[in-house]
Amino acid sequence: MLSSTHHAAHHTAQLADVVIVGAGVSGLAAAHHLIAAGVTVTVLETADDPGGRMATGSADGFRLDRIGQLLNTSYTEPARTPGLEGLTLRPFAAGVLVHGVDGKQQRAGALTPARALASGSLDQARLSAALGRLAALPEERVLARPERPALTALRSRGLPPRTVNGVLRPLLSTLLRDPDLTTSSRVADLALRTFVRGRLAVPEGGAAALPRLLAESLPPGTVRTGVRVRSVATSLVTTEEHGDFRCRSVVLATGARAASELLPGLRVPRFHEVTVIHHATPAPLPWDGSLLLDADPKWPLAHTTVMSAVDPSRAPAGRSLVTTTVHGPPPPARTVASRLARLYDTSTRDWDLLAVHHTPEAVPAMPPPYDLRRPVRVLAGLYVCGDHRDSNTVQGALHSARRAATALLRDFGIPLPATPEPALPAVA
Repeated sequence: MLSSTHHAAHHTAQLADVVIVGAGVSGLAAAHHLIAAGVTVTVLETADDPGGRMATGSADGFRLDRIGQLLNTSYTEPARTPGLEGLTLRPFAAGVLVHGVDGKQQRAGALTPARALASGSLDQARLSAALGRLAALPEERVLARPERPALTALRSRGLPPRTVNGVLRPLLSTLLRDPDLTTSSRVADLALRTFVRGRLAVPEGGAAALPRLLAESLPPGTVRTGVRVRSVATSLVTTEEHGDFRCRSVVLATGARAASELLPGLRVPRFHEVTVIHHATPAPLPWDGSLLLDADPKWPLAHTTVMSAVDPSRAPAGRSLVTTTVHGPPPPARTVASRLARLYDTSTRDWDLLAVHHTPEAVPAMPPPYDLRRPVRVLAGLYVCGDHRDSNTVQGALHSARRAATALLRDFGIPLPATPEPALPAVA
């Protein structure tokens, strides 16, 4: 159990300035921002551990993420969030590797136009130029573009269908967890812009390392686990078995569905489902740390990587961890093994299947029209944050927490603490 958490005992009418419901990334980050401003905070969490969807299990010495969130080294919010100073990101090789319908693999998103031309590919040069222009645009300009479904927008931009279908579609499906690309084109453009400006990365030690850092650096006893909240009001949170918590304000930091159950006016979005499949290899598998995308729509796999080549802490010495993501329900194990054999050009017969994690509501969908800054202030004393108020990424979850804390402090009449200018998180 983490040092800053404990199971709540039976109490009534416990007092804190703010009660935060939910100890996922957003709730923990909001707690940090509020405590930095001198506000007393209690965080209530139903589960036995903080962290929410950023969970990492273990088996045979391997560390296995449940949803396998991809972060980016250019994310600014980790540096603005107290408690994440110790976060180390493990970046993938630059760009992505795409396995085409023709069976050939090409690197995308990492070439400058000049180098792409030198390599003899006009398609790559055009794509690099288009991505370069997007990376240079200010965010406001991207958000001012016409909005439609991402796939419609992609097809209207004059790039050859082989580039759209062979590179951009699998890349955006991976960044957005949306195989049909029904996401808002503005959100998609921002995702591509972030991709080009940084490197895809994962937290060293597993996804759970990020919420663990946040939880462990809160004052002891701030987070109370195993507490089921029954109702929320501006100055009162009632629980199933742990009495009432009185306060001056409440921040709802649960997932979208749980939030709507406690605040019936909140809309429940559609969700994208994700399956993450972990295999162990009996001997190390040589790999350069690339994220490998499968561009062949006949196969269910979205992307795969030798995760232990990206983050060695996730596998015991002498073995490799292969992590594969499917956008949808779990496919037959045989289908997955057969496709991975082709993608990695090696036999998978002696690979061990360690875990299959299926999450039906992995991330909220973001169809057009989508407001990337959905309101976090319901009314004075009641606030809501999470990836369903922003973009459905770790960056979005952290940003919505800072927005909610800012709105609450403004209502309290407390000057906002200065946030550091974002420096990029440590990259190993």
